Amino acid sequence: MADSTNGKKAHGEGAPQQSSPPIQAQVQIIGQYIKDLSFENPNVGKLIKKPDETPNLKIEVNVNAQRLAPDLYESGIDFKASATSTAGTIYDLELVYAGLFKIANLPENALEPFLLIHCPALIFPFLRRLVADLTREGGFPPLLLDPIDFAGLFLRRQKPDPTAAKPKT
Repeated sequence: MADSTNGKKAHGEGAPQQSSPPIQAQVQIIGQYIKDLSFENPNVGKLIKKPDETPNLKIEVNVNAQRLAPDLYESGIDFKASATSTAGTIYDLELVYAGLFKIANLPENALEPFLLIHCPALIFPFLRRLVADLTREGGFPPLLLDPIDFAGLFLRRQKPDPTAAKPKT
């Protein structure tokens, strides 16, 4: 039996549907800067006497973000390094390096991961260079940082702390 629609489907079936293209997220780096900086070299006199001792190095990295205006955000890396030896503290370095980001058309559920993973990854190379320069200018071998897994930091931050006390029911 022949189709009475001459091979065309009725009621617009099979016709290409017009859909609006997805809105692209727009990100612009407005600026990046040192928000806070402290370098202390408290025991240089003691250290000259023990120059070959291998120091103990403790490094701490945190990320944070805040909204400054409807489409303007600050994302920062809080970096701390402390080198010690039996003679005492070799150096203490505290650095907060931040960036200003203009972000538009990003879904609200994607905003926090973007600010705490991608934005720090964009500014990390500049923090890394500053850390190397500061430790070198402080009279020590430059502290060369390995890349940081900001996604891993974010995921650890999202997990509840198993050592935290559970609420009584």
